[in-house]
Amino acid sequence: MHEKIVFSTLLWYNKKKLKLQQGENEMGIYLNPENVDFQEVLNSKIYIDKSELIQYTNSVLRTTQKYICVSRPRRFGKSMAANMLTAYYSRGCDSRGLFQGLKIATHPDFEKYLNQYNVIHLNMRDYLTESENMKQLIQFVEEDLLDELQQEFADLRMPRRKTLVKVLEQAFAQYKIPFVFIIDEWDCIFRVHKSDAASQKTYLDFLRNLLKDKSYIALAYMTGILPIKKYGEHSAINAFYEYSMTDASPIEEFTGFTEQEVRRLCEQYQMPFTETKKWYDGYCVDGVSIYNPKSVVEAMLRGKFSNYWTKTETYEALKVYIDLNQDGLRDKIVQMIAVEKVPVNPDKFQNDMTTFHSADDVLTLLVHLGYLTYDEQNRVVWIPNGEVRQEFINSIEDGGWEPVVQAIHSSEKLLQATLSCDEETVAELIEQVHQANVSILKYNNENALACVISLAYYSAQKNYTLHREMPAGKGFADIVFEPNRNCNLPALIVELKWGHSAEEAVEQIKQKDYLDCLHNYSGEVLLVGINYDKEKHHTCKIERIKK
Repeated sequence: MHEKIVFSTLLWYNKKKLKLQQGENEMGIYLNPENVDFQEVLNSKIYIDKSELIQYTNSVLRTTQKYICVSRPRRFGKSMAANMLTAYYSRGCDSRGLFQGLKIATHPDFEKYLNQYNVIHLNMRDYLTESENMKQLIQFVEEDLLDELQQEFADLRMPRRKTLVKVLEQAFAQYKIPFVFIIDEWDCIFRVHKSDAASQKTYLDFLRNLLKDKSYIALAYMTGILPIKKYGEHSAINAFYEYSMTDASPIEEFTGFTEQEVRRLCEQYQMPFTETKKWYDGYCVDGVSIYNPKSVVEAMLRGKFSNYWTKTETYEALKVYIDLNQDGLRDKIVQMIAVEKVPVNPDKFQNDMTTFHSADDVLTLLVHLGYLTYDEQNRVVWIPNGEVRQEFINSIEDGGWEPVVQAIHSSEKLLQATLSCDEETVAELIEQVHQANVSILKYNNENALACVISLAYYSAQKNYTLHREMPAGKGFADIVFEPNRNCNLPALIVELKWGHSAEEAVEQIKQKDYLDCLHNYSGEVLLVGINYDKEKHHTCKIERIKK
């Protein structure tokens, strides 16, 4: 397919070269640009077809839903989507050959809107880099667009006041061809100028004047990391419909790679799907399981698993937020490192990187940045996968997190003691971790102990999938360690008690038939009972059985 696309594109460029030699105008940089950026995407070794996003944007053209703001983490395909939409709508190119063979080409309205609009494509980060202040940034945008508008429409009857908005209005009135605005990284101003409220307001007013309630707009599509900032009465661009990591419906499948897409890649590149899922899955976007596209592509092409996405930004960016420790934030971070889910209320988040009134605000920001994922139905957050969990570990290596880090560092020793049925050592190590973290987690609480156990067995995550409160037999098993495929280690079922005995815990596993939870496993199972008493003394009982 790629050879066909390249050949078609070469024909197009040859035709364009002939037109230029005959004196016709060259297409714009910002107004009606060519499709070369999307061509590069298609030429890549791995391309996942997300072209059906166009079906959705076509459905909202010239409707009140035509204002779209898509926010998702860095390296999650925002710019790719922007380049794809530009290639599809822009009158500055012929993209029929590019889209042949893609999913969108099978839809009835594909030809109807193909290359039919005046497209203005801006990347605001480019302007932010060039300008010294917000006034200059806006000036540069207006000058560039006015220059290209006058070149594109040589016979345009210029209005007396040659402002950008007036010229756009005149161009639409005269030619009856509406504009599609595609603004990439629209929110970079808020991320770079975090505390400059005056510049932020000036920028929002500019966008409002340019976009809101303008008849010359057929579609306005903006991408960024943060949703639109909440300004109370000053809702400068409140016409936009937002699609974010906390609410992306109905375009959630375009947020990243779906499980089916990743399975196909694993088959093509002969990479183990189970391991890929453990490293890069975990983003829950309106019930759809989404994989990190950057990391999946790197893993497939390199043939090995590593922290690819987190390497695109220093861990200090995460450390700044988790060190705030607002409203018991540290407790919640520890729980999530221990593979737990934490309740959150994202509704009060102000959609910026400076306004934090509670732990919920920080956790919601981390969802938008890609460090956490959010389940809207249950209103909980958690660390999505092993790649991101390691970034949390890197961020807490120093600075008051010593008890947690020590527990993680000693977790391999604990796992080996468990596998060896060394009950005394297991009890001793768990007691050390429990007492060291008593300042973070409430002591006489089985849920807190379960969190400590998960933390203490942190290294087991390399070879096991951990399940908390797993439905089993006649109840719920406290913690189940299910071995990954192609792993020869035994399964672990851990039952916790307070003020009873470790022996009672093991008996409960048997009596309530907790082994029933290991439906897809046969082999050796270790039944691990752990008890602690009022004197904070821990005991352990381990029994080895066959399933």
